[in-house]
Amino acid sequence: MRIRQRQWSILLAGFAVLGLAGCDPSPPDATSEAPSSIPVSVMTLEAADLSVTEDLPGRVSAVRTAEVRAQVTGIVKRRLFEEGRDVEAGKTLFQIDPAPFKAEVDIASAALQRAEAMLAQARIKADRLGSLRRSEAVSRQTYDDAASLRDQATADVAQARATLARRKLDLQFASVEAPIDGRIDQTLVSEGALVSPTDATPMARIQQIDQVYVDVRQSASILDALRQQAGSATPELSVEILGSDGKPLGIRGRILFSGIEVDAGTGDVLLRVLVDNPQRRLLPGLYVQARIPRAHYSAALSVPQQAVTRTAGQASVWVVDAQGQVQAVPIELGELVERRYRVVSGLSAGQQVVIEGIERLSPDAQVATRPWPPAANGERLSAVAR
Repeated sequence: MRIRQRQWSILLAGFAVLGLAGCDPSPPDATSEAPSSIPVSVMTLEAADLSVTEDLPGRVSAVRTAEVRAQVTGIVKRRLFEEGRDVEAGKTLFQIDPAPFKAEVDIASAALQRAEAMLAQARIKADRLGSLRRSEAVSRQTYDDAASLRDQATADVAQARATLARRKLDLQFASVEAPIDGRIDQTLVSEGALVSPTDATPMARIQQIDQVYVDVRQSASILDALRQQAGSATPELSVEILGSDGKPLGIRGRILFSGIEVDAGTGDVLLRVLVDNPQRRLLPGLYVQARIPRAHYSAALSVPQQAVTRTAGQASVWVVDAQGQVQAVPIELGELVERRYRVVSGLSAGQQVVIEGIERLSPDAQVATRPWPPAANGERLSAVAR
C-alpha cells in the first residue's frame, strides 16, 4: 500500500509541474525572428551610345553585266581569252572567220571606184554641154539630161561609200570585243561554231564585280526612317556585310535607296547596298547578310532582359533605394538589343536595378546587394535588334 501511495504521489507531482510549465511560457526571443536581408545582384545604370541594327538576308549581284554576242554571221575560228579572267573593254575575245567580210570589202571598194569614174565622166559631159548651152549650140533638154546624170552619179558615189563603210564595219565585227571591263565567265560557244546576231544564247558573259550590289528586302515603314536618317546631319549610312553564317567579313557598303515599288503582299521594298569588292570576295549569286542600321541613340539606358518582369502587360524592374529596400518601378521599353532592353522612360542614370534574385522580392523588402557580373564575352550595345 505504501508503494502504491508513493507512485501516485510521484504522478501527481509530475502533472503539477507540467501544468505550471504550460501556464507560464517564456517570452520569444525577438532578435531570433528578425527578417534577414535578401541577397540580390544589382547593376548601376549608365548612359551609353546605342546603335540598333538588323540583319537581313540578301543576294550579291554584279554592278554591270554584259552579254557578249556576235553582230555578224560567221564561223568562230579562235577564242582569245581565259575563262574566269579579268578582261578590259575593247579586248578581242573571239575571232570570226574574216575572209568573207574582206571579200565584201573588196567588192564594195571596186563599186565605189566605178561610181567615182562614172561621176567624173558625168561632170565633164555636164560642163561641156553647159558651155554649149550658153552659146545656144545645144537644146535645153540635152543639158538638163546631162546635169541629171551627173547628180545621179554623185548619189551613186555616196551610196557606194556607205556600202563600203558597212562592209568594213562587218569586217571589224568579225573581231568580237569585250563591251565592258570585268571578269569573263565560261565560254558558251566553241571554235567552229556558227554564230549569228539572232542567237538566243550569248557567246559569253562579263560581270563587273570590283563593286557589287547586295539586294535585301526591308519594311517600307523602316525605309522611310532610314531615308530621314540619311537626310539628316548624321554621317552616310554604312552597312556591314556578314557571311551566310552571320560572321563579319570585314566589308562595308553604303545604302542606295533604289526601291520604287512596295510588295503588296509583304509590304517590303527592295533595298540595294553598294559594296566595294576589290578582292573579288563577293561573287554574284552569293548568299550573305547585311547588317542594316535602324537607329542610333547617343545616351541610352538599357537593362538586361532577365531584370524585366511583366504584370498585366506592364513592364517593370526592381530598383534599390538609398535605404537598401526595393520597389517595383514601371518602365517603358524600346528595342531588344543583344538580350538588353532599351529603356524609353521610367529610369535614370545612377539607379541600381536588381538583375538576379527578383523571384524572392516584395515591395519594401530589405536586400543585400552585390555587383552583377555581365556575361563573360561582354554586353555589346551595337548589335542586332530582335
